[in-house]
Amino acid sequence: MAKAAEIGVRPLHDRVLVRRMPEEMKTAGGIIIPDTAKEKPQRGEIVATGKGRITEDGKVTPLDVKVGDKVLFGKYSGTELKLNGDEFLMMKEDEILGIMN
Repeated sequence: MAKAAEIGVRPLHDRVLVRRMPEEMKTAGGIIIPDTAKEKPQRGEIVATGKGRITEDGKVTPLDVKVGDKVLFGKYSGTELKLNGDEFLMMKEDEILGIMN
């Protein structure tokens, strides 16, 4: 897995770069889910962030998320990217639904 510095991309403004977290292979009842039935994960880890949202008066508002946060996002959120052989999502901070504890 590539680290943020090795990726070579820094998101602009209020965008973040997210690596999807792998989903479970089995259900809670122990049923194994075949690859053809799996959906793309909606959880991920932030690997890079922009500097923050720029307000109308030109000030920068820092992001609520930081590198290393585990987040939840919508099924169709972000833009899929392939960088250095790894798959990532680039999305705006407001597409993130929540931070996992």
